[in-house]
Amino acid sequence: MDLDALVRARQAEWDRLEVLSRKRRLTGAEIDELIERYQSAATDLSAVASAAGRTPVSEHLSMVLSRARLRFASARSNPLEAVARFFVAQLPAALYRIRWLCLAVAVAFIGVAVLSAVWASSTPELLRALGSQADIESYAKEEFVAYYSEHSEGAFTSLVWTNNAWIAAQCIAFGIIGVYPVYVLLSNAQGLGLSAAIMAEHDRLDVFFQYISPHGQLEMYAIFVAGAAGLMVFWSWIAPGARTRGQALAEEGRAMFAIVVGLVVALLVSGIIEGFVTRQDWPWPIKTGIGTLALAAFLTYQWWLGRIAYRAGQTGDLEDFDAGAKRLIAG
Repeated sequence: MDLDALVRARQAEWDRLEVLSRKRRLTGAEIDELIERYQSAATDLSAVASAAGRTPVSEHLSMVLSRARLRFASARSNPLEAVARFFVAQLPAALYRIRWLCLAVAVAFIGVAVLSAVWASSTPELLRALGSQADIESYAKEEFVAYYSEHSEGAFTSLVWTNNAWIAAQCIAFGIIGVYPVYVLLSNAQGLGLSAAIMAEHDRLDVFFQYISPHGQLEMYAIFVAGAAGLMVFWSWIAPGARTRGQALAEEGRAMFAIVVGLVVALLVSGIIEGFVTRQDWPWPIKTGIGTLALAAFLTYQWWLGRIAYRAGQTGDLEDFDAGAKRLIAG
């Protein structure tokens, strides 16, 4: 079969089928025409697939047929059902798939933070290099605590939420290069360790943990998840397995970037805790307990609900039609 000749002969009919499948409203005559052209194009696709195998022409025609079939063979999806499916199945499954990598990132982060704190505490020259003695003392005794109350509750919540969500999104979006998530995690771990060393130098390490523990549990774990997701995207094209590198990168990129939505919600919760709870004159066990409950809820979502969704066959990727053609469809 001459594929080029078939394309020249049928292209106008395929284009008309695509136009009909994209129209918001169809008349009775147009619906009849849609079905007729669908049947004809399905026959053409079978002939192309048999003669030439997988080609750009067959893949394009396959997608046109898929879209057309949805117009007369599928009910219009409910947006609320799609939202529910995302939060109940797709997102937790994506989080579950990187659960062990999240823990590995957490261990590495905490290890770097502890080493940085020990190194700074045992190296007076390093602490002096961070600023004058007066500045460091002011940070430890005033600025560290004042940071949590220098803005109103709402403004401070918005500030920390948008900043952390932007960092998380960048970790995943630039995860393809592998370096950026590592850089973000290392720089934040070192900064946390240096802050702890400064507070310890002035006998205020207890204040340090009291003020970061309410919001910091969920906030830091969300950053661990972002770093793990970014590294997963990077690894997908380094070791794609049985898939092509393009296919692996597309599938993992879609699944991991869905995690951004979950992290935006999680970081909003941690931002609310940081803006409205940390500054309150409540007993510290209560404030820390609120943060622990928030982290426990996220871990339950990731490990328990994620396990259920993953065992049901979810990976976090889009449905076949939304993700694009993966195989030839004849009818």
